[in-house]
Amino acid sequence: MDQIDYRLAFDLAPVGLALSRQRTMVDCNRALCEMFGTAREQLVGQSFRILYPSADEYERTGARIVPILGRGGTYADERIMQRVDGRFKGETFWCHVTGRALNPADPHAAGIWTFEDLSARRPVGAALTPREREVAACLMDGLTSKEIGKQLGISHRTVEIHRARLMRKYQAHSTPDLVHRLIAGS
Repeated sequence: MDQIDYRLAFDLAPVGLALSRQRTMVDCNRALCEMFGTAREQLVGQSFRILYPSADEYERTGARIVPILGRGGTYADERIMQRVDGRFKGETFWCHVTGRALNPADPHAAGIWTFEDLSARRPVGAALTPREREVAACLMDGLTSKEIGKQLGISHRTVEIHRARLMRKYQAHSTPDLVHRLIAGS
């Protein structure tokens, strides 16, 4: 039986892959580099922060995933990320992110992460603030204002303010209509 070249399989995987230590990329594959418009040398050794539209989103996401990774060792969500370089530098896009902590007792110590670019079927349809991006992602997960508030560490009334702003930006008439427009990118 032929040996499998795991390095080649990692590099040619059809989704973006990154290995991490303390939220720093220690390795990544071609698909991740292409997705974020940059070269491997620009990502390896860098904090995942460079893939986020804002430092606040990076910090809040990191804090939010710790208890989830600590319980089950895995985490997944859909969030807006940002292209790093190239002609699309700074462009935001929806991305499905899944991760596994190698040690759930220390979730950020080491992990493996997959990134899937959703922009072909879900374009970002409006300029959103960092908090609006987080609320939008939670709304698409079907969470209520109270659940979103608890997850993001803000009051449910603050969530409702952000949802109202999202509805204006997307010209939505109801929360289901907003979710539909967010998914459609219109």
